[in-house]
Amino acid sequence: MKLLFILFTCLCCLKSLAQPAVQKRIQTQLIMADNGSTIDLDAGTFIFTGSLSMEDKKRIIIRGKGVDKTILSFKGQTDGAEGLRVSNAEAIVIEDMTIQDTKGDAIKTMNVKGITFRNVKVEWTGPPSPENGSYGLYPVQCDNVMIDKCISIGASDAGIYVGQSRNIVVKNCVAHHNVAGIEIENSRDADVFDNEAYDNTGGVLVFDLPDLVQKQGGNVRVFNNNIHDNNLPDFAPAGNIVASVSDGTGLLILATNNVEVFNNRFLRNQTMGTGIISYLITERPITDKGYYPYPTAISIHDNVYERNPGPPSSRGRYNSIFKAILKEGQAVPHILYDGIVDPGTLDKAGKPLPDRRICIRNNKNQSLVNLDAGRGFKNASLDAVPFDCQLTPLKNTAVNERK
Repeated sequence: MKLLFILFTCLCCLKSLAQPAVQKRIQTQLIMADNGSTIDLDAGTFIFTGSLSMEDKKRIIIRGKGVDKTILSFKGQTDGAEGLRVSNAEAIVIEDMTIQDTKGDAIKTMNVKGITFRNVKVEWTGPPSPENGSYGLYPVQCDNVMIDKCISIGASDAGIYVGQSRNIVVKNCVAHHNVAGIEIENSRDADVFDNEAYDNTGGVLVFDLPDLVQKQGGNVRVFNNNIHDNNLPDFAPAGNIVASVSDGTGLLILATNNVEVFNNRFLRNQTMGTGIISYLITERPITDKGYYPYPTAISIHDNVYERNPGPPSSRGRYNSIFKAILKEGQAVPHILYDGIVDPGTLDKAGKPLPDRRICIRNNKNQSLVNLDAGRGFKNASLDAVPFDCQLTPLKNTAVNERK
Protein backbone atom coordinates (compact mmCIF):
# COMPACT_ATOMS: atom_id res chain seq x y z
CA MET A 1 0.00 0.00 0.00
CA LYS A 2 2.85 2.37 0.83
CA LEU A 3 4.39 1.78 -2.62
CA LEU A 4 1.05 2.43 -4.34
CA PHE A 5 0.68 5.66 -2.38
CA ILE A 6 4.16 6.79 -3.45
CA LEU A 7 3.42 6.01 -7.11
CA PHE A 8 0.10 7.86 -6.90
CA THR A 9 1.82 10.84 -5.31
CA CYS A 10 4.48 10.88 -8.07
CA LEU A 11 1.81 10.85 -10.79
CA CYS A 12 0.02 13.71 -9.08
CA CYS A 13 3.31 15.64 -8.94
CA LEU A 14 3.86 15.09 -12.67
CA LYS A 15 0.37 16.36 -13.44
CA SER A 16 0.96 19.42 -11.31
CA LEU A 17 4.22 20.08 -13.17
CA ALA A 18 2.58 19.65 -16.58
CA GLN A 19 2.49 22.75 -18.72
CA PRO A 20 -0.87 22.74 -20.52
CA ALA A 21 -0.41 26.31 -21.78
CA VAL A 22 2.87 25.42 -23.49
CA GLN A 23 1.38 22.22 -24.91
CA LYS A 24 -1.63 24.14 -26.24
CA ARG A 25 0.62 26.80 -27.79
CA ILE A 26 2.79 24.26 -29.61
CA GLN A 27 -0.22 22.25 -30.76
CA THR A 28 -1.80 25.45 -32.10
CA GLN A 29 1.40 26.24 -34.00
CA LEU A 30 1.35 22.77 -35.54
CA ILE A 31 -2.25 23.21 -36.64
CA MET A 32 -1.97 26.79 -37.89
CA ALA A 33 1.48 26.65 -39.51
CA ASP A 34 1.58 27.92 -43.08
CA ASN A 35 3.28 25.69 -45.62
CA GLY A 36 6.95 26.56 -45.81
CA SER A 37 7.21 27.86 -42.25
CA THR A 38 9.43 26.98 -39.27
CA ILE A 39 8.16 26.17 -35.79
CA ASP A 40 10.84 27.12 -33.27
CA LEU A 41 10.69 25.47 -29.86
CA ASP A 42 12.23 27.14 -26.83
CA ALA A 43 15.03 25.75 -24.71
CA GLY A 44 13.94 24.09 -21.49
CA THR A 45 12.16 20.99 -20.21
CA PHE A 46 8.44 20.89 -20.92
CA ILE A 47 6.14 18.26 -19.42
CA PHE A 48 3.10 17.32 -21.50
CA THR A 49 0.19 14.99 -20.77
CA GLY A 50 -1.02 14.53 -24.34
CA SER A 51 0.27 13.86 -27.85
CA LEU A 52 1.24 16.58 -30.30
CA SER A 53 0.11 16.12 -33.91
CA MET A 54 0.37 17.72 -37.33
CA GLU A 55 -1.18 16.67 -40.63
CA ASP A 56 -1.65 17.82 -44.21
CA LYS A 57 1.31 20.21 -44.19
CA LYS A 58 4.18 20.84 -46.62
CA ARG A 59 7.74 22.09 -46.14
CA ILE A 60 7.55 22.51 -42.36
CA ILE A 61 10.57 22.57 -40.04
CA ILE A 62 10.01 21.73 -36.36
CA ARG A 63 13.17 22.84 -34.60
CA GLY A 64 14.34 22.92 -31.02
CA LYS A 65 17.46 24.48 -29.54
CA GLY A 66 19.42 21.22 -29.50
CA VAL A 67 19.53 17.74 -28.00
CA ASP A 68 19.00 17.94 -24.23
CA LYS A 69 18.39 21.68 -24.59
CA THR A 70 14.79 21.42 -25.79
CA ILE A 71 13.24 18.48 -23.92
CA LEU A 72 9.62 17.44 -24.41
CA SER A 73 8.77 15.01 -21.60
CA PHE A 74 5.65 12.85 -21.74
CA LYS A 75 6.19 11.08 -18.43
CA GLY A 76 2.74 10.47 -16.98
CA GLN A 77 1.09 10.87 -20.41
CA THR A 78 -2.68 10.39 -20.23
CA ASP A 79 -3.89 11.43 -23.69
CA GLY A 80 -2.77 9.67 -26.87
CA ALA A 81 0.23 7.40 -27.29
CA GLU A 82 2.82 9.12 -29.47
CA GLY A 83 4.83 12.11 -28.37
CA LEU A 84 4.67 13.69 -31.82
CA ARG A 85 2.71 12.37 -34.78
CA VAL A 86 2.96 13.74 -38.33
CA SER A 87 0.73 12.34 -41.09
CA ASN A 88 -0.20 12.94 -44.72
CA ALA A 89 2.51 15.52 -45.16
CA GLU A 90 5.39 16.46 -47.46
CA ALA A 91 8.95 17.71 -46.91
CA ILE A 92 8.99 17.73 -43.11
CA VAL A 93 12.10 18.29 -40.97
CA ILE A 94 12.24 17.49 -37.24
CA GLU A 95 15.49 18.52 -35.61
CA ASP A 96 17.45 19.59 -32.54
CA MET A 97 15.36 18.26 -29.66
CA THR A 98 14.87 15.46 -27.14
CA ILE A 99 11.61 13.59 -26.56
CA GLN A 100 11.29 11.47 -23.43
CA ASP A 101 9.08 8.84 -21.83
CA THR A 102 6.15 8.67 -24.22
CA LYS A 103 3.41 6.18 -23.49
CA GLY A 104 3.81 4.74 -27.00
CA ASP A 105 6.05 5.70 -29.90
CA ALA A 106 8.21 8.79 -29.43
CA ILE A 107 7.86 10.26 -32.96
CA LYS A 108 5.66 8.60 -35.58
CA THR A 109 5.39 9.86 -39.15
CA MET A 110 2.95 8.20 -41.53
CA ASN A 111 2.36 8.81 -45.23
CA VAL A 112 4.96 11.55 -45.42
CA LYS A 113 6.80 12.22 -48.68
CA GLY A 114 10.15 13.52 -47.57
CA ILE A 115 10.80 13.22 -43.84
CA THR A 116 14.06 14.20 -42.15
CA PHE A 117 15.00 13.53 -38.53
CA ARG A 118 18.19 15.37 -37.69
CA ASN A 119 19.93 15.66 -34.33
CA VAL A 120 16.97 14.20 -32.43
CA LYS A 121 17.18 12.15 -29.24
CA VAL A 122 14.35 9.88 -28.11
CA GLU A 123 14.56 7.99 -24.85
CA TRP A 124 12.83 6.25 -22.00
CA THR A 125 14.69 7.37 -18.93
CA GLY A 126 13.99 4.39 -16.68
CA PRO A 127 15.43 0.87 -16.94
CA PRO A 128 14.59 -1.33 -19.95
CA SER A 129 10.96 -2.41 -19.59
CA PRO A 130 8.17 -3.90 -21.72
CA GLU A 131 6.13 -0.91 -20.51
CA ASN A 132 8.34 1.43 -22.54
CA GLY A 133 7.00 2.63 -25.87
CA SER A 134 7.53 0.37 -28.86
CA TYR A 135 9.42 2.68 -31.23
CA GLY A 136 11.66 5.69 -30.87
CA LEU A 137 11.80 7.17 -34.38
CA TYR A 138 9.02 5.53 -36.40
CA PRO A 139 8.51 6.58 -40.03
CA VAL A 140 6.07 4.19 -41.70
CA GLN A 141 4.71 4.21 -45.25
CA CYS A 142 6.95 7.16 -46.06
CA ASP A 143 9.08 8.06 -49.09
CA ASN A 144 12.50 9.70 -48.96
CA VAL A 145 13.41 9.13 -45.32
CA MET A 146 16.56 10.71 -43.84
CA ILE A 147 17.60 9.92 -40.25
CA ASP A 148 20.86 11.64 -39.39
CA LYS A 149 22.74 12.15 -36.11
CA CYS A 150 19.92 10.77 -33.98
CA ILE A 151 19.98 8.85 -30.69
CA SER A 152 17.48 6.29 -29.42
CA ILE A 153 17.45 4.66 -25.98
CA GLY A 154 15.08 2.23 -24.29
CA ALA A 155 12.49 1.27 -26.92
CA SER A 156 10.70 -2.02 -26.20
CA ASP A 157 10.67 -2.86 -29.91
CA ALA A 158 13.03 -0.80 -32.11
CA GLY A 159 14.87 2.40 -31.32
CA ILE A 160 15.18 3.58 -34.93
CA TYR A 161 12.60 1.86 -37.11
CA VAL A 162 11.70 2.41 -40.76
CA GLY A 163 8.73 0.38 -41.99
CA GLN A 164 7.00 -0.06 -45.36
CA SER A 165 8.93 2.86 -46.81
CA ARG A 166 11.13 3.67 -49.81
CA ASN A 167 14.37 5.57 -50.36
CA ILE A 168 15.87 5.56 -46.88
CA VAL A 169 19.09 6.72 -45.28
CA VAL A 170 19.97 6.04 -41.63
CA LYS A 171 23.41 7.48 -40.82
CA ASN A 172 25.55 8.81 -37.98
CA CYS A 173 23.08 7.54 -35.39
CA VAL A 174 23.51 5.85 -32.00
CA ALA A 175 21.07 3.25 -30.66
CA HIS A 176 21.50 1.53 -27.32
CA HIS A 177 19.45 -0.24 -24.65
CA ASN A 178 16.62 -1.00 -27.08
CA VAL A 179 15.37 -4.46 -28.02
CA ALA A 180 16.36 -3.71 -31.63
CA GLY A 181 18.74 -0.83 -32.16
CA ILE A 182 17.96 -0.11 -35.83
CA GLU A 183 15.33 -1.92 -37.89
CA ILE A 184 14.47 -1.76 -41.58
CA GLU A 185 11.21 -3.62 -42.18
CA ASN A 186 9.34 -4.30 -45.44
CA SER A 187 11.20 -1.36 -46.95
CA ARG A 188 13.03 -0.86 -50.22
CA ASP A 189 16.18 1.02 -51.18
CA ALA A 190 17.78 1.68 -47.79
CA ASP A 191 21.30 2.67 -46.81
CA VAL A 192 22.27 2.15 -43.15
CA PHE A 193 25.80 3.40 -42.49
CA ASP A 194 28.18 5.10 -40.06
CA ASN A 195 25.99 4.17 -37.09
CA GLU A 196 26.79 2.68 -33.69
CA ALA A 197 24.46 0.05 -32.20
CA TYR A 198 25.43 -1.38 -28.82
CA ASP A 199 23.89 -2.81 -25.65
CA ASN A 200 20.70 -3.73 -27.50
CA THR A 201 19.23 -7.24 -27.74
CA GLY A 202 19.87 -7.08 -31.49
CA GLY A 203 21.98 -4.34 -33.05
CA VAL A 204 20.45 -4.11 -36.54
CA LEU A 205 17.46 -6.00 -38.00
CA VAL A 206 16.49 -6.21 -41.67
CA PHE A 207 13.10 -7.92 -41.73
CA ASP A 208 10.30 -8.74 -44.13
CA LEU A 209 7.14 -9.74 -42.29
CA PRO A 210 3.73 -10.96 -43.49
CA ASP A 211 0.36 -9.20 -43.23
CA LEU A 212 1.62 -5.71 -44.01
CA VAL A 213 0.45 -3.31 -46.72
CA GLN A 214 3.85 -3.05 -48.41
CA LYS A 215 5.16 -6.46 -49.31
CA GLN A 216 8.69 -7.51 -50.18
CA GLY A 217 11.41 -5.17 -49.03
CA GLY A 218 14.94 -5.30 -50.36
CA ASN A 219 17.85 -3.43 -51.90
CA VAL A 220 19.21 -2.71 -48.43
CA ARG A 221 22.85 -1.87 -47.74
CA VAL A 222 24.31 -2.06 -44.22
CA PHE A 223 27.88 -0.74 -44.17
CA ASN A 224 30.52 1.10 -42.13
CA ASN A 225 28.66 0.50 -38.87
CA ASN A 226 30.02 -0.36 -35.42
CA ILE A 227 27.69 -3.08 -34.13
CA HIS A 228 29.02 -4.29 -30.80
CA ASP A 229 28.11 -5.75 -27.41
CA ASN A 230 24.46 -6.33 -28.23
CA ASN A 231 23.80 -8.76 -25.39
CA LEU A 232 20.93 -7.08 -23.54
CA PRO A 233 18.21 -9.52 -22.39
CA ASP A 234 15.12 -9.19 -24.57
CA PHE A 235 12.43 -7.08 -22.86
CA ALA A 236 9.86 -6.86 -25.67
CA PRO A 237 6.25 -7.56 -24.71
CA ALA A 238 5.29 -11.20 -25.19
CA GLY A 239 3.98 -11.96 -28.67
CA ASN A 240 5.97 -9.30 -30.51
CA ILE A 241 8.13 -10.66 -33.33
CA VAL A 242 11.21 -9.06 -31.76
CA ALA A 243 10.47 -10.95 -28.53
CA SER A 244 11.96 -13.95 -30.37
CA VAL A 245 15.26 -12.18 -31.13
CA SER A 246 18.06 -13.77 -29.12
CA ASP A 247 20.19 -11.44 -27.08
CA GLY A 248 23.71 -11.48 -28.43
CA THR A 249 22.60 -10.70 -31.99
CA GLY A 250 24.64 -8.24 -34.07
CA LEU A 251 22.70 -8.21 -37.36
CA LEU A 252 19.69 -10.36 -38.24
CA ILE A 253 18.35 -10.62 -41.81
CA LEU A 254 14.92 -12.25 -41.93
CA ALA A 255 13.23 -13.13 -45.23
CA THR A 256 14.56 -10.05 -47.06
CA ASN A 257 16.02 -10.12 -50.55
CA ASN A 258 18.95 -8.20 -52.03
CA VAL A 259 20.85 -7.19 -48.92
CA GLU A 260 24.53 -6.20 -48.98
CA VAL A 261 26.51 -6.06 -45.70
CA PHE A 262 30.09 -4.76 -45.84
CA ASN A 263 32.81 -2.87 -43.95
CA ASN A 264 31.07 -3.29 -40.58
CA ARG A 265 32.60 -4.19 -37.23
CA PHE A 266 30.67 -6.96 -35.47
CA LEU A 267 32.28 -7.18 -32.04
CA ARG A 268 31.33 -9.18 -28.94
CA ASN A 269 27.81 -10.08 -30.02
CA GLN A 270 27.80 -13.36 -28.17
CA THR A 271 25.12 -15.39 -29.98
CA MET A 272 25.67 -14.43 -33.62
CA GLY A 273 27.51 -11.66 -35.39
CA THR A 274 25.22 -11.99 -38.41
CA GLY A 275 22.17 -14.22 -38.87
CA ILE A 276 20.41 -15.00 -42.16
CA ILE A 277 17.11 -16.76 -41.59
CA SER A 278 13.80 -17.63 -43.18
CA TYR A 279 10.50 -16.71 -41.56
CA LEU A 280 9.81 -20.45 -41.49
CA ILE A 281 12.29 -20.96 -38.66
CA THR A 282 10.05 -18.83 -36.41
CA GLU A 283 7.42 -21.59 -36.72
CA ARG A 284 4.70 -18.97 -36.91
CA PRO A 285 1.80 -19.63 -39.30
CA ILE A 286 1.74 -17.75 -42.63
CA THR A 287 -1.69 -16.78 -43.98
CA ASP A 288 -0.52 -13.92 -46.21
CA LYS A 289 -0.53 -15.35 -49.76
CA GLY A 290 1.63 -12.52 -51.07
CA TYR A 291 4.40 -13.05 -48.53
CA TYR A 292 7.78 -14.53 -49.50
CA PRO A 293 9.43 -16.11 -46.43
CA TYR A 294 12.96 -16.80 -47.74
CA PRO A 295 16.10 -14.63 -47.75
CA THR A 296 17.82 -14.60 -51.14
CA ALA A 297 20.59 -12.59 -52.83
CA ILE A 298 22.43 -11.81 -49.59
CA SER A 299 26.04 -10.61 -49.73
CA ILE A 300 28.16 -10.49 -46.56
CA HIS A 301 31.70 -9.31 -47.31
CA ASP A 302 34.69 -7.39 -45.95
CA ASN A 303 33.43 -7.17 -42.37
CA VAL A 304 35.33 -7.69 -39.12
CA TYR A 305 34.08 -10.30 -36.65
CA GLU A 306 35.20 -10.81 -33.05
CA ARG A 307 33.54 -12.35 -30.01
CA ASN A 308 34.56 -13.25 -26.50
CA PRO A 309 35.13 -16.93 -25.72
CA GLY A 310 32.18 -18.79 -24.26
CA PRO A 311 28.71 -20.00 -25.16
CA PRO A 312 25.92 -17.98 -26.79
CA SER A 313 23.08 -16.66 -24.67
CA SER A 314 21.13 -19.35 -22.86
CA ARG A 315 17.91 -17.33 -23.20
CA GLY A 316 17.42 -17.91 -26.94
CA ARG A 317 16.95 -21.11 -28.91
CA TYR A 318 20.41 -21.00 -30.50
CA ASN A 319 22.29 -22.13 -27.41
CA SER A 320 20.66 -25.56 -27.60
CA ILE A 321 21.11 -25.70 -31.39
CA PHE A 322 24.83 -24.97 -31.14
CA LYS A 323 25.22 -27.56 -28.38
CA ALA A 324 23.70 -30.16 -30.68
CA ILE A 325 25.81 -29.42 -33.77
CA LEU A 326 29.18 -28.24 -32.41
CA LYS A 327 31.84 -30.46 -30.92
CA GLU A 328 33.01 -29.82 -27.38
CA GLY A 329 35.33 -26.83 -27.29
CA GLN A 330 34.42 -25.72 -30.81
CA ALA A 331 33.93 -21.95 -31.11
CA VAL A 332 30.50 -20.54 -31.94
CA PRO A 333 30.52 -19.36 -35.60
CA HIS A 334 30.17 -15.66 -36.29
CA ILE A 335 27.72 -16.05 -39.18
CA LEU A 336 24.61 -18.21 -39.00
CA TYR A 337 22.47 -19.28 -41.96
CA ASP A 338 19.43 -21.41 -41.22
CA GLY A 339 19.74 -23.22 -44.58
CA ILE A 340 16.02 -23.15 -45.39
CA VAL A 341 15.88 -22.74 -49.17
CA ASP A 342 13.10 -21.93 -51.62
CA PRO A 343 13.12 -24.89 -54.05
CA GLY A 344 12.17 -22.48 -56.83
CA THR A 345 15.56 -20.77 -56.54
CA LEU A 346 17.53 -23.96 -57.28
CA ASP A 347 18.73 -25.18 -60.66
CA LYS A 348 18.34 -28.75 -61.91
CA ALA A 349 21.48 -29.78 -60.00
CA GLY A 350 20.04 -28.44 -56.75
CA LYS A 351 22.37 -25.43 -56.59
CA PRO A 352 21.15 -21.85 -56.02
CA LEU A 353 20.58 -19.75 -59.13
CA PRO A 354 23.43 -17.21 -59.52
CA ASP A 355 21.36 -14.14 -58.70
CA ARG A 356 19.67 -15.73 -55.64
CA ARG A 357 22.73 -16.98 -53.78
CA ILE A 358 23.89 -16.34 -50.24
CA CYS A 359 27.48 -15.06 -50.71
CA ILE A 360 29.90 -14.79 -47.79
CA ARG A 361 33.56 -13.93 -48.39
CA ASN A 362 36.55 -11.80 -47.40
CA ASN A 363 35.45 -11.26 -43.79
CA LYS A 364 38.11 -11.02 -41.09
CA ASN A 365 37.89 -13.98 -38.66
CA GLN A 366 35.14 -15.41 -40.85
CA SER A 367 33.37 -18.53 -39.62
CA LEU A 368 29.88 -19.70 -40.46
CA VAL A 369 27.38 -22.46 -39.96
CA ASN A 370 24.63 -23.69 -42.25
CA LEU A 371 22.09 -25.14 -39.81
CA ASP A 372 20.17 -27.15 -42.44
CA ALA A 373 17.09 -26.32 -40.37
CA GLY A 374 14.71 -27.27 -43.17
CA ARG A 375 15.76 -30.90 -42.76
CA GLY A 376 15.82 -31.03 -39.00
CA PHE A 377 19.49 -29.94 -38.67
CA LYS A 378 20.60 -33.33 -40.00
CA ASN A 379 23.39 -32.02 -42.22
CA ALA A 380 24.47 -28.86 -40.39
CA SER A 381 27.81 -27.77 -41.79
CA LEU A 382 30.66 -25.38 -41.05
CA ASP A 383 31.89 -25.51 -44.63
CA ALA A 384 32.18 -21.99 -46.08
CA VAL A 385 33.07 -23.09 -49.62
CA PRO A 386 29.46 -23.22 -50.94
CA PHE A 387 29.07 -19.56 -49.99
CA ASP A 388 32.29 -18.28 -51.54
CA CYS A 389 30.74 -16.21 -54.30
CA GLN A 390 30.07 -12.61 -55.27
CA LEU A 391 26.90 -10.73 -56.16
CA THR A 392 26.66 -7.47 -58.08
CA PRO A 393 27.03 -4.61 -55.58
CA LEU A 394 23.85 -2.71 -54.80
CA LYS A 395 23.55 0.98 -55.66
CA ASN A 396 23.11 4.03 -53.44
CA THR A 397 19.56 4.96 -52.56
CA ALA A 398 18.12 7.98 -54.33
CA VAL A 399 18.12 9.90 -51.03
CA ASN A 400 21.78 9.09 -50.39
CA GLU A 401 22.79 10.29 -53.84
CA ARG A 402 21.26 13.73 -53.15
CA LYS A 403 22.88 14.28 -49.75
